[in-house]
Amino acid sequence: MAYSIKDPETDEIIRRLAKAKRKPIVDAIREACLNELERERAKIPLWERLQPLIARVAAHPVRESQTHQTDKEFFDAMWADKK
Repeated sequence: MAYSIKDPETDEIIRRLAKAKRKPIVDAIREACLNELERERAKIPLWERLQPLIARVAAHPVRESQTHQTDKEFFDAMWADKK
């Protein structure tokens, strides 16, 4: 897919960036765009960014054995230790 930059000022900025980074123009554009996307993403509070993950975890059912058994009870049962 090709992009055509018709604005001379924008073209000059892109070329200066590529030269400063000693990278091909496409690589410089990609890196600049990725960096800008990351800055935009970082503006969203962490709590909001975590909500999809929290919802996915909450969607998994909790097994009955996970709700009433302590770690000690689990390991005692696993090793048949009735202390």
